[in-house]
Amino acid sequence: MERERLGSRLGFILLSAGCAIGCGNIWKFPWMCGQNGGGGFVLVYILCLLILGLPAMIMEFSLGRASQASVVGMYQKLEKPGQKWHLHGYFALAGNICLMAFYTVVTGWMIYYFVRFLSGRSADLGFVEMITNPGVNTVYLAVAVAVGFAILSFDLQGGLERATKFMMVVLLILLLVLAVRSMTLPGGKEGLAFYLVPDFSKITPTVVVGAMNQAFFTLSIGIGSMAIFGSYIGKERRLMGESVSVICLDTFVALVAGLIIFPACFSYNLEVGAGPSLLFDTMATVFNNMAGGRIWGSLFFLFMTFAALSTELAVFENILAAIRELTGWNRGKGSLFCGIGIFLISLTTALGYSVLHFQPFAEGTAWLDFWDFIVSMNLLPLGALIFALFCCSDRFGWGWDNLVAEANAGKGLKVQPWMKPIFKYVVPVVIAVIYVIGLVNFQWS
Repeated sequence: MERERLGSRLGFILLSAGCAIGCGNIWKFPWMCGQNGGGGFVLVYILCLLILGLPAMIMEFSLGRASQASVVGMYQKLEKPGQKWHLHGYFALAGNICLMAFYTVVTGWMIYYFVRFLSGRSADLGFVEMITNPGVNTVYLAVAVAVGFAILSFDLQGGLERATKFMMVVLLILLLVLAVRSMTLPGGKEGLAFYLVPDFSKITPTVVVGAMNQAFFTLSIGIGSMAIFGSYIGKERRLMGESVSVICLDTFVALVAGLIIFPACFSYNLEVGAGPSLLFDTMATVFNNMAGGRIWGSLFFLFMTFAALSTELAVFENILAAIRELTGWNRGKGSLFCGIGIFLISLTTALGYSVLHFQPFAEGTAWLDFWDFIVSMNLLPLGALIFALFCCSDRFGWGWDNLVAEANAGKGLKVQPWMKPIFKYVVPVVIAVIYVIGLVNFQWS
């Protein structure tokens, strides 16, 4: 099967950034920030992106471009005879599926809120009422999954690349318009201070763990979601420069999302530590009490829908590519199979607050928390750790020289020799230490 190609460098950057930009930036980042003290969390998060996220992304892109395969076939092409690194490929595929088991439901929530605001029926919106309604959750989950795989059933350039370019451009325009509107609300300055001024007394081990996990979650690092796009590009550009571009765009969106959320919270005296409901309840309250709120609300949740779909499409593509490599199916047949499978698995989350009660951890947790724990707390950091060990071990893995040769092919920023200790020692050690701290401090019950 001939390897498909993206049509342009812009398409690659926007597609990779689209995978990174999504609910992780605009839904999860603000509530994680609100629950972890504001500016201090933002500071640690940015440090995690630079020290851990950038090297991990370079490694993922390099593995994908060198192998020209999905995460399942990637190791098999690059590992030495007799090695078993390829077993991680199947765990990474499972990680993509587990991520979509709750992400598709959140995407459906965004679509639901957009429809309600657009139709002028936003006055009685409530996050709890929505998530406990099995009919609403099932219908909008089906819409989210069907739209995603319908787009992917076309060829790579005509479907995924074209749709992502459009959504990303509209997303960035809406983001800036909404940020300016929110920052001009009365009382917004207090929200900006909470968000942008670090309180170092609030930086605890739990905050550091949350920041690292959020960095990997927002970049989709550790489960091969970036490797697949590396496999769709040529060797014209060096991968460090491309990774910097993607991370800068991703971080810009996350930070500006906070400029929308926190001034609004302080302006309307809303709870910044509300958790997963923060974006929905907060922004619905803001728009329902704002002049022209129906228009602003429709624009905001349209923006959120595009953000969610950009990531959904990218991860769907990763799953689809792996399934096609394993079966030899075409895009149409693979999309139908994957769409049905993802829909059925995602029903656990969609119905988890109504008819499929499951409380895996502390009181009030549900299927969403279970899938998020599997992905964010385990598969993403452990996957990034395995990628680092494989890429940097000359004896047991692919090897540093192979990694640098692949990453530095083309024009642009180079991986420098002085960076070797960071890739080889700092990244895996820091990930391992923070991961263990996270498990020790996790609220199991």
